[in-house]
Amino acid sequence: MVERAPILRVEGVVKDYGTKVKTRALAGVDMMMHAGELVALIGPSGSGKSTLLNIIGLLERPTEGRVVLDGVDTSSLDEASLTRLRARKLGFVFQFHHLLPTFSALENVMLPAWGDEGTPSAEMRTRAEELLHAVGLSDRMHYKATELSGGQQQRVAIARALSRKPPLLLADEPTGNLDSASADAVFTLLRQLNREIATSCLIVTHDPRIAERCDRTITIIDGRIP
Repeated sequence: MVERAPILRVEGVVKDYGTKVKTRALAGVDMMMHAGELVALIGPSGSGKSTLLNIIGLLERPTEGRVVLDGVDTSSLDEASLTRLRARKLGFVFQFHHLLPTFSALENVMLPAWGDEGTPSAEMRTRAEELLHAVGLSDRMHYKATELSGGQQQRVAIARALSRKPPLLLADEPTGNLDSASADAVFTLLRQLNREIATSCLIVTHDPRIAERCDRTITIIDGRIP
């Protein structure tokens, strides 16, 4: 059996905040994800989960160490290069969906490509329609975000995150704002998409039911992964 290539390598990552008085949020974190994996990142509040996710998402730079994303060592990239890499390689899903309320579901899914290219195109629209079909919202694509339930809005957010075909999806408490039935449906969708289109997914969660259904779980405690 051929081992899958790593989509993500985090090597010796340290993150300090402050100048005169420094606070160490991450203390030499090492972790790896292989292509196609669905991984849960768990840990108590203040353990460094959000900081680690921000660094993996190229939203913050580590104080020490490096992040290698899909074979690219990001430590030597300037801000413009990081922005381009983030747009090509990463999708983000948050606890709060951050949809534009006056836009339709279809328009919200088109937004990442629309923002990059300046004007909407037939190709963008087709891609958005395909994704909304994949997340079970073909009959809701012309509804405004405010006309959708919380679970439906999160499905739109997932479709939007996949609009640029990223190899890695980062989900920060994606079910944390939903009731149990909607949370289960959203996770089932993430698992389905993970298997069908082979998008790797790292999920930060406090929900043990979600964590136990992932391929594996990584625990972070006091800025370290034991």
